[in-house]
Amino acid sequence: MGSLGEEELVQMVRDFIESETPSSISLTPSGPLNHKPTSLILQEVLGKHRDEEAEIHEKILKYMKVKGAAGHRTNNLKKLVVMKLRNDGYEASLCKTSWVCTSSHHKGGYEYIDVMVMEKGRPERVIVDIEFRSQFELARPTITYKEMINKLPLIFVGGEEKLNRIIPLICSAAKTSFKENGLHVPPWRKPAYMQSKWLSKNCKKVSVIPPQEIDLVEDDHQETEEKCSTTCFSSIFSRSQLQFCLKS
Repeated sequence: MGSLGEEELVQMVRDFIESETPSSISLTPSGPLNHKPTSLILQEVLGKHRDEEAEIHEKILKYMKVKGAAGHRTNNLKKLVVMKLRNDGYEASLCKTSWVCTSSHHKGGYEYIDVMVMEKGRPERVIVDIEFRSQFELARPTITYKEMINKLPLIFVGGEEKLNRIIPLICSAAKTSFKENGLHVPPWRKPAYMQSKWLSKNCKKVSVIPPQEIDLVEDDHQETEEKCSTTCFSSIFSRSQLQFCLKS
């Protein structure tokens, strides 16, 4: 009777092991195998775009090449792009966002281009930023973060949904980069602050003067800079935009 009890116990143990094996194996795919690296997720997000977005992006590249982007200050370049888009029939505007200081982030403001397009009979908002990548650059990035940033487009053209997916990914990578360098994450590098740049509800449209007047203003500015050689410093373009112009 005692030996029979031992046999039953052994069989119960075998049954338990056999019944648990399939479930333990099935857990494996939902773990590390299904966990995509952040850089891969970012690449997938950036790879999806609407036809209207691709068309606008192509036109902006053309404007910048034809006009000679290096000869314009960044702010005026945005206005020129807006005017060009309008001439091509787009409902484009120069938008300026601002936000107040809160417990999560400091007061700030930003400027970008807003284009309204029709998709499936509904108006859809397309955000254009010709300084997009530079907004995420760090002074002392890790190699991993730098490689991730290089995946970002110099000029962003996309909707709010795409931005809402990109910003958390980059901010998370930035947080890791700061920690690896033994630094704290500053408030202006957190997702809430970065999202406010393009997605703040407090947004107003800025008036855009004709391109001819912009050119005259820049000519006057250039003459002033030539006269004050050591005291004036031109901050016409960000490093990323200069790289774009040189490659073009």
